[in-house]
Amino acid sequence: MSPASPPSREGVERGVELLTGWGLRVEVADHVFDQVGYLAGSDEDRLADVNAALRDPGVRAVFATRGGKGAYRIAGDLDFDAARRDPKPLVGFSDITHLHLALWRHCRLAGMHGPFVNWYDEYTGPDAAEALRRSLTTTDPVTVHADPDVPTAKVSTEGTATGFLLGGNLTAICTEVGADLPSLDGAILFVEDQKGTGLGQVDRQLTQLLRSGALDGVRGVTVGQFPGFEQDTVHGWTILDVLRDRLGRLGVPILGGIPAGHAKRLDLPTLPLGTEASIDTSAGTLTIEAGVR
Repeated sequence: MSPASPPSREGVERGVELLTGWGLRVEVADHVFDQVGYLAGSDEDRLADVNAALRDPGVRAVFATRGGKGAYRIAGDLDFDAARRDPKPLVGFSDITHLHLALWRHCRLAGMHGPFVNWYDEYTGPDAAEALRRSLTTTDPVTVHADPDVPTAKVSTEGTATGFLLGGNLTAICTEVGADLPSLDGAILFVEDQKGTGLGQVDRQLTQLLRSGALDGVRGVTVGQFPGFEQDTVHGWTILDVLRDRLGRLGVPILGGIPAGHAKRLDLPTLPLGTEASIDTSAGTLTIEAGVR
């Protein structure tokens, strides 16, 4: 399904080929390739596709084809009763964070921060495919190792923490303040984003979360990739300075360098969301309980 922006037919065909190769039966939603401006069809049609998947007992996992823009328009109108009656994981990231947050807030439904079905082998390789397959088909915990080559590895602080993993795209998290942002009390917060307007974008967003009290009770923070900011310097400050300054005020362990987010990686991990997780900054590990049973 396409709850946000439209995918390419070529990418979806490759994604379907990948999933069917695992023995899964794939159904493509009615409006996957619709287009209204930058949206994959009207709000009504995109919502209908999501709710049809949530209501169908034959559907055991729901895959988003793409992020982009538009999931925030329909997040509050999901069929939460259907999601509670028949829990199934939603897979996606970026703008799909809006749906993950809404489903957790209303249903305590675990999801997957993972790759889109709009699949391109040159951007998302066999390691990423295997990580997604294991997350969906086994109950094994997921362990992700911080990558010292990811710039945000330098924001890590000492400590360990345990809590349920929530979060995703920072812009989406901030947009849901006052709407469908669940309580983060007792959570390990995961954040990632890509460059929009510059360092001030991240500063404003993290400050909004701090001032609103949305981060009260957070037990730890994991920081993914922030591509596009690598060369961005304003009066001597970089993205790392902004992240340290804002997140450091929480006084909780921070594990940076998580290789998840918008940067193109052949080994993109799939992170279960809404399940128990622990971070160990000395070991450089994020360990997450399975998102399926």
